[in-house]
Order: sequence, then C-alpha cells, then structure tokens
Amino acid sequence: MGTISIKGLRLLGRHGVAEQERRVGNEFQIDISIDVPLSDRAMETDALADTINYARVVELVREEMSHPHALIEAVAGRIRRRLDAEFPGLIASGEITVAKLAPPIPAQLSSVAFTTRW
Repeated sequence: MGTISIKGLRLLGRHGVAEQERRVGNEFQIDISIDVPLSDRAMETDALADTINYARVVELVREEMSHPHALIEAVAGRIRRRLDAEFPGLIASGEITVAKLAPPIPAQLSSVAFTTRW
C-alpha cells in the first residue's frame, strides 16, 4: 500500500457563515492524503490504471470548492464523499484538511482548518 498526497492546493472558495464571505470569497488551502492499496501494483506496472490519478483528484476538489457552504466541515465532507464515489473500493483510508487562509476573525493567525480522517 502507498499514500498519494496533494499538499498546498490553493483555491478560491465562497465558504463561510457571513454573507460577505460567500459574496467576496476567500483563499483556501486543501491538503489530501489517500492510502491506495493498488499502488503496489502500479509500482510494478507503471500503469495509471493501477493507481489513483492525482490530477483527477485535483479536478474533483476544484469542482467541489465551487459549491458554497457555510462550514469548512461541509466542504471537507463533500470532497471525501466525492473521492469515495469516484474511486469506489480504491481508497483504504484518507485525510483531508480544508484551511481558510484569511478568516474574518479579529485576531492574528495564519489560518483556521478542519481535518477529516477515515
């Protein structure tokens, strides 16, 4: 088994509780790690069919980020469900972190984030 990781994917999203967040948008960073049992086979065959195409994962995340939500938890959940639907039985476990890089909070911080693991 191996792990496919996508780190530091930055996308604009219109997620947030405040109406202005949904209107103006914010920059988000998404980090994904997915454990892929077939990757051992891909190491031998050198065939994309024997693993998960990380370019397709990025496309799916981009599509899901285009749907506004109040909570980053909901965004992470949509991405997780989409990955499971797109690659049925190919993901043994995974982790997704969705971070809002400039939250509208009167404090100095680099981001707020939610991580889901399965």
